[in-house]
Amino acid sequence: MTEIVGIASVQPILFGVLKMAWCDGFEAVVDLRPVLAEGKVFEFLREAPRRFDDVKLEGHGHYIYWLDSDGDEIELGSDSLRRRAVRQAEILRLVS
Repeated sequence: MTEIVGIASVQPILFGVLKMAWCDGFEAVVDLRPVLAEGKVFEFLREAPRRFDDVKLEGHGHYIYWLDSDGDEIELGSDSLRRRAVRQAEILRLVS
């Protein structure tokens, strides 16, 4: 089993896009717009896009989250965000 690399920082850039850094020094811009475009769970962000800027980092860096209208944490884990960031960076590298 591999250890989770914690998230060190998260900063919203524009709706659906985050600048992130992990505790091992990896940094990336992560485009979450395809994720946020689907599913009822992210409806509160689509209805009020400014709420995207309220992204929070869990204390140990294991996930980021937003509080929905009921006060529930809607979270995305460090590992899945890292995989998405690496994949998106690879796509950009291939097309440039």
